[in-house]
Amino acid sequence: MNLFDIGNEYYLAHCISCDFALGKGIAKEFRNRGVAKALNHDYQKSLWEGKGYCFYTPLNDFKGVFNLVTKQKYWMKPTYETLTQSLENMKRHILDHSDGSEVVKLAMPLIGCDLDRLTWSKVKEIINDVFAELNIDITICYL
Repeated sequence: MNLFDIGNEYYLAHCISCDFALGKGIAKEFRNRGVAKALNHDYQKSLWEGKGYCFYTPLNDFKGVFNLVTKQKYWMKPTYETLTQSLENMKRHILDHSDGSEVVKLAMPLIGCDLDRLTWSKVKEIINDVFAELNIDITICYL
């Protein structure tokens, strides 16, 4: 299923660099839909401290977007550690914005894979570990 064809009851998630380039892959589609503008408006480009983190931005037709900051510059590659840190930070955002009684619906591509070169089997294991105790339905989509 195409990520942008999923229902409006979903949050979306994808990986970005802290320079907010959003110039290739699925990040470019998010940029075309206004996410880069929202990031630049709501957040200052932050200093990279070597740790992954997450920024939330609104996006029409969806509950919002979790922008997983996993690397300093767009041309760099993330690590499993920075991906895990960004997912843990996203989990905190989800817990802050839900009462725990409803299933949180989250759609994402094969995050950290493709252009970022992480291995999906390992990434999937990390996702399952991070969200194991959360009432969440995660759907993996494509562009």
